[in-house]
Formats: sequence, C-alpha cells, structure tokens
Amino acid sequence: EHHVRTRCGSLSVIVYGDQRKPALITYPDLALNHVSCFQGLFFCPEAASLLLHNFCIYHISPPGHQLGAAPICPSASACCVDDLADQILEVLNFFGLGAVMCMGVTAGAYILTLFAMKYKKRVIGLILISPLFRAPSWTEWFYNKVMSNLLYFYGMCGLLKELLLQRYFSKEVCGNTEIPESDIVQACRRLLDERHGSNVMQFLQAINGRPDLTSGLKRLRCRTLIFVGDSSPFHSEALHMTSKLDRRFSALVEVQACGSMVTEEQPHAMLIPMEYFFMGYGLYRPCHLSDSPRSPLSPSCISPELLCPESSGLNLKPIKIPVSHYT
Repeated sequence: EHHVRTRCGSLSVIVYGDQRKPALITYPDLALNHVSCFQGLFFCPEAASLLLHNFCIYHISPPGHQLGAAPICPSASACCVDDLADQILEVLNFFGLGAVMCMGVTAGAYILTLFAMKYKKRVIGLILISPLFRAPSWTEWFYNKVMSNLLYFYGMCGLLKELLLQRYFSKEVCGNTEIPESDIVQACRRLLDERHGSNVMQFLQAINGRPDLTSGLKRLRCRTLIFVGDSSPFHSEALHMTSKLDRRFSALVEVQACGSMVTEEQPHAMLIPMEYFFMGYGLYRPCHLSDSPRSPLSPSCISPELLCPESSGLNLKPIKIPVSHYT
C-alpha cells in the first residue's frame, strides 16, 4: 500500500504485480474499495491469470474509502469530481506511469471517463462496469439525497446498507423471504460496516453534483469496453453511453441475471470479452504456466473480425452472455 499525497489530500493505492508491466488502474463504486469491488474478479483464477500476467494493478480508493481509513475531518474541503479525476493524474505521476488501462465501476467509471477526457494521452483504454456519464436524473438525485441525509444523521445504518446493496447487486443474489442472500452480499454488507458515513457522504455529494459528459464522448478516442448487468439500475445509462461513443472504438457486453457489480456477481462473464479487448492492443500474452488457468478459448478459435483493429479501434460486437453458459 502506498499513500500518495495530492492537492486534495492523501490517497491509498494498493499495487499488485510487476511494476515493469503495463499499468491497469482501478477505481471502485460508492462506499467500496478494491476488496469489496474487485476481489471477486481477482479471485476468479482465469481472470486473475489474464490480468496479473499482463498488467501491474494499481487499486485506487476514493478518499477515506481504503481499509482502516479514519474519518475525514469535517472542516476539510470537499472534493468535486474534477478534483477526483485530477488526483488520478497525481497518482500516475507519483509512480512514473505514462498511458494506462483503466477499470472502473459505476461512480468509479464516471471518474475514469472524466479523467480520460481531461488527459487523453494518459489513457490507452477504458473498461467500464455499469458506468455513469450523464448528470443525475431527478430520480437518482433524490435517491442520492436520501442516502446523504441517512449518512449525515445515522451513519452507515441498516437502511442505507440495503439501499447500497440494491445499487450493487441483482435481486437474485440479494435474496428474499424464501431465498437467503448470497455469500457475496453478506461479505459486502460486512465490509460496508467498516466505512465511515462522513467519508462516504463526501464521495456521494461529489457524484451527485457531477456534470454531463455526453458532449465529450464522441471525442473519446481510447478504446472502451462496457459491461453491464441487465438487472442493474444503470442498465439504460450504459446502453445510452454506448450509443454516444464512436462505434469504431467501443463495445458493449450485457450480462444476464446480474446487477451493477459484474466484477463481484459474475466475474467469469468478463473473461472472454477482456481477452478479445486486450488482443486488439497486442497487450495480451497467453500465459503458458500449467498452474495458471485461463479461458479455454484459444486464439485460433476467435473470429478474425473481432481481433482486427479498425482505424486504431477495436471492432467488437455487442455480446450477451447467458448465465447458463457458465453453469
């Protein structure tokens, strides 16, 4: 773990892997950190093999969201989304990184998209999971205001955690009166207990005041791979974002029976699309170690149409992945 001092305070960055390899930056959703947002992906053996074999991972936590974080001083000036994006630049400069691959979930996806727009030469690709990119709708704004009031008066109370879990996961894993909630939901609930309400509220207020990025999407020239669960509250947002991106540089993967946090709920569904995506960069190098499993799909089985760069973009088709394919 590294603590990087930035203009807007200190950031926690967890580094995994060989720092001589290309860098992959991650940024989690509201109230989460690298453990609660990306652990499922990196515990999936095939995905871990793919990512750690090809990248050094830099997990950035939003201010006050890292493990063991102390409460942010109430007198500290609140960060806006532009400040959070600028912090990423300071992290890259701290580690001496050039252009990086980025992976973000929902609010984290917004911050990384904004960063890619502001600092085009520092981003070679975006992997966005259930991303936000427009200003909040009235419904989301009101929902966020309710959560903000709960955080202010009651902290990380039971009702707030239920609202957050509905944001992250599908009803299938959240359970009901007849079906118990899944292990991943229980684990996330426990990790939410460690968050300080004041820290979460600062990030929430920044996200709730975010500007619309629509006008800049057509000028976004880095390749973009979007995942979204069809049960995500942000499903329509992801579809609309895809329609606004240059199709030569973007692809959409819809995951059935899944909520917003595909990285935790169905990480295996991300594997093959990411393989295609990385092959288009020439970054993907198959791992030949027998104890490091990966997707059974070999390069010779992949359609040349999916691997052929088009005007420096990746020509991926929208893919729907049925849950039965992996069960």
